Amino acid sequence: MDVVRSRLPTAVYTADQVRTLDKIAIEEMGIAGYTLMCRAGEAAVAALRRRWPAAQSAAVYCGAGNNAGDGYVVARLAEDLGLSVRVIAVVPPDRLSGDAARAWHHYRQQGGSFEPFDAGRVPEEDILVDGLLGSGLDRELRGDFLAAVIAMEAARRPVLALDIPTGLQADTGLPLGTAVHADLTVTFVGLKQGLFVGEGANYTGALEFAGLDIPPAAHAQVKAPIRRITSTDVRSVLPPRPRTTHKGDAGSLLLVGGGPGMSGAIRLAAEAALRSGAGLVRVATHPDSVGPVMAGRAEVMCAAIDDAQKLDPWLQVADGVVLGPGLGQSAWARAVWEQVLASELPVVLDADGLNLLAEDGRARSGWMLTPHPGEAGRLLETSAREIQASRLRAATQIADRYQAVVVLKGAGTLVAAPNGVTIELCDRGNPGMATAGMGDVLAGILGGLLVQSGDIGAAARAGVWIHAACGDAAAEGGERGLLAGDLMAHIRRAVNPGG
Repeated sequence: MDVVRSRLPTAVYTADQVRTLDKIAIEEMGIAGYTLMCRAGEAAVAALRRRWPAAQSAAVYCGAGNNAGDGYVVARLAEDLGLSVRVIAVVPPDRLSGDAARAWHHYRQQGGSFEPFDAGRVPEEDILVDGLLGSGLDRELRGDFLAAVIAMEAARRPVLALDIPTGLQADTGLPLGTAVHADLTVTFVGLKQGLFVGEGANYTGALEFAGLDIPPAAHAQVKAPIRRITSTDVRSVLPPRPRTTHKGDAGSLLLVGGGPGMSGAIRLAAEAALRSGAGLVRVATHPDSVGPVMAGRAEVMCAAIDDAQKLDPWLQVADGVVLGPGLGQSAWARAVWEQVLASELPVVLDADGLNLLAEDGRARSGWMLTPHPGEAGRLLETSAREIQASRLRAATQIADRYQAVVVLKGAGTLVAAPNGVTIELCDRGNPGMATAGMGDVLAGILGGLLVQSGDIGAAARAGVWIHAACGDAAAEGGERGLLAGDLMAHIRRAVNPGG
């Protein structure tokens, strides 16, 4: 999802909570509902003009409820700016009520008219505006609403969605049968969960936010269940270093993994940890992997571990451990896994470390779990598909079951803490990062931040943001073909936010 991040708030709400905010603004703060609707239309038309300055015509699809009202306001204001506007009404305007009916009457008084929706006519206007259905939709699209979405998709024209693309469930981010693929979504009052979780990013396009001048006091009354992670989370974990800092002050990290044939994973994680600022990085690996690890990065200290007991001296000098990249599930892997978890050190558990945990099922304090949806499914004894259908619940369940800070990877990576109230979300990153080794780089960054900060939750928040931001920087030349190693050149800048 392409978002105007500097203009987005950090709070992300459920659809019911946004309706509560709307109600507070109207009933407690005296802002008329129609005033809010007009502000929404103004924000949408301004965004349309910024995005498509050369557009000369627009087809505005108006459906039911306030979303239709927003559409009629957009139609009126777009005509004021000189655009040729055709309003396509899926629901006859005389069936509207409240503020939506007022918006229609205002548009008609200005000389506006509408055409009933005709499924056989494909729109040819420069821009299509989706004002069909808003965030209250909770069942699959049917009838003319479904036909209208199909017609908009068939037109292959740029689409501006008002508040949320029609058909996208506002809490889960899953399409209700089908949904509009918008090029730009302007959302109002509060950010909705469904724009960020599930498949929301596939339908939202670029995202802009309009708060409609609702006072902060309204938002203070509603506790958002999700908070967007921002660069502020990085600055809080990585303040400028004193000039007298030495490597011992920057943390000592031990990485354990790299079974036979999988040395690349632990080597990527180790370099990422170094690039993230860890003072000392040591790798404990299978004897077969020592050569490749040492050849790849001379700054990494490396030990051949043929007996799990030989880990003890390395654990004694570590401030934290990354366990799992390239680990495998052999007898050797299981032995070193047990040895690390028997210590009291904070641990970032990744890859096969998570698969072994799914078999073992233990809970432990002071650790971070970093599953992708498949690993998360094994941790909860369900499928990756079920995880993706309810990512927020899955992240919380894993955190509570294993008493861990959880980084649930994927589009819209989530960070959850045991018994936590708020989940944190990273909306950066891109599809090019769906490639081998990206998780190993993330694990290394997380470990590096952990030993520098001593705070597992803060390291998780900052780490996922840094990883995603570096992925975006590395993908500037194109997403397809991006390699995990391409992120290394960008990590150092990301962990020095003050320049």
